[in-house]
Amino acid sequence: MSVARVTEISAKSDTSFEDAINQGIERATRTLRNVRSAWIKEQRVTIDDGSVSSYQVNMMITFELED
Repeated sequence: MSVARVTEISAKSDTSFEDAINQGIERATRTLRNVRSAWIKEQRVTIDDGSVSSYQVNMMITFELED
């Protein structure tokens, strides 16, 4: 039997959504143990002078609780 917890995090990148996702997961795994999955809840961009200037994702991170 396993029990998991879900926490929401936000990550931002000047490069791409994929980079924002990778940065968020890398940071989460430094703090949380037993990270098992991530669900991308929201994506949004910031626009400056008519161009995309940053990419942001909100994601749900699932990690298993230890005994």
